[in-house]
Amino acid sequence: MRQKIKIGIAGYGNLGKGAEIAVRQSTDMELIAVFSRRPLSSTASGVPAVSVAEAAAYKDKIDVMLLCGGSATDLTEQGPFFAAMFNTVDSFDTHAKIPEYYARMEQVAKSAGTAAAISIGWDPGLFSLNRMLAGAILPNGEDHTFWGKGVSQGHSDAIRRIAGVKDAKQYTVPKHEIIDAVRGGRESAAPSHEAHTRECFVVAEEGADKAAIEKAIVTMPNYFADYETGVHFISEEEFREKHAEIPHGGFVFRTGETSPGVCQVIEFALKLDSNPEFTASVLTAYARALYRMKQHGFTGACTVFDIPPGYLSPKAPEELRRELL
Repeated sequence: MRQKIKIGIAGYGNLGKGAEIAVRQSTDMELIAVFSRRPLSSTASGVPAVSVAEAAAYKDKIDVMLLCGGSATDLTEQGPFFAAMFNTVDSFDTHAKIPEYYARMEQVAKSAGTAAAISIGWDPGLFSLNRMLAGAILPNGEDHTFWGKGVSQGHSDAIRRIAGVKDAKQYTVPKHEIIDAVRGGRESAAPSHEAHTRECFVVAEEGADKAAIEKAIVTMPNYFADYETGVHFISEEEFREKHAEIPHGGFVFRTGETSPGVCQVIEFALKLDSNPEFTASVLTAYARALYRMKQHGFTGACTVFDIPPGYLSPKAPEELRRELL
């Protein structure tokens, strides 16, 4: 019987709890501990809840650490901290800062002899992979990516970090007339900020300056500054009643011609009842792949472009060839 991959989870918010579910569903994995900066009385699976300050004591007990903090402030510190001790998988999703984050994680992981898979999820992640594949197949073409309608965890987290915000959800909403035109091969690529709107539902702390909060949201670089953004202040009761769920999804298209007048359209779509549970499932599959890469001597940082797809599956190569090829 093969030894199970020993997993740790750093962060116990929505993504961390989703990772706990995903690891439990993976028969080739074993969850060892959940690490948190805040005191935890227990975990849903019953594994130890450990302070981040005690992580070094688990260095030889965990094969891969799933980093489940937010991109806005957590992962830039959490990533290098854990990569210095563990193999890590994270979902860093601030697209404009990925090259900078990759360089930092590459430096830390190479020095420590660990492996770090960064920006793993569905975008960046699976959508990135589909854009790359489609572009290779249709070099004479254009990419089109649409997100939503759904809750962006990273954008919602960024709003919650603003002083005076008690809770918040941000919905990314695609313009469906543009989607329909792309699907029909009738639309040229439109910038993301023209193809989507952003809707923010905010519960403010009592006495908070709502005008200052709204200004901080709509001017936030890399998140809202270039978008048509609506900010709606609502009560805590309405927030719980109408915005408790975390759905999301989206579409990646590549439209192009293989010869003059011969149009081809590639489409990849996701419809998700729970964004964090799905993202955590992607992290978990890539933890398996990273573990296998490390067994073959890999160290340093990597992305979805660098990881063999077959390594994601718990099935052996001969099973994949027989059953799926």
